[in-house]
Amino acid sequence: MAVIQRRGRRIMMTDEERDAYLAQQRTCRVATVGPDGRPHVGALWFCWDGTSLWLYSITRSLRWSQLGRDPRIAVVVDDGVEYGELRGIELSGDAVFVGEAPRTGEPCPELVVPEQLFAAKYFDMEVMPHDGRHAWLRLTPEAVTSWDFGKLAALPDI
Repeated sequence: MAVIQRRGRRIMMTDEERDAYLAQQRTCRVATVGPDGRPHVGALWFCWDGTSLWLYSITRSLRWSQLGRDPRIAVVVDDGVEYGELRGIELSGDAVFVGEAPRTGEPCPELVVPEQLFAAKYFDMEVMPHDGRHAWLRLTPEAVTSWDFGKLAALPDI
C-alpha cells in the first residue's frame, strides 16, 4: 500500500489526474543507489498501467547492475517552464525484474499489458519490438508524491 501524501495536499494530483499525466508524459528520471550509497540518475521511457510504472532498461546499464544489488528506486516525471506550470510525480519503492533479460519476446503474461502500452506510446505499434538489449523493470510504488502548481491559482489567499 502506497504512503499517502500529507504535505502539499492542496496541489497534489487526483488519481485520475495522475493516470492521465503519466499516460501523456514520455520521459522519466530514475534514481538508483550505488554500492557506496551514492545516487545515480538517468532518463528512461516508461509506461503506467494504473498500478505500476514499467521501465524498459538496457540490461548492461549501471542502473540495471545497481538494482541487482539494491532494488530501491525513485522515479520523477515532471514538466513545466513557468512556476505556475510546474507539475510532476515522484514514485518510489523497490524495482522488480520481470521477464527474461534481455527481453526477446518469450511469452510472459505479466508483460502483455505493459508491452502493448509501451509499443503504442513510443512506436505507434500494436506489438512490442525487442532488440535483445533491454528488459523490464516494474515499480509498484510504496510512496507517491505529486504536485500541480497550476492549482495554486485556484486557491483562495489565506
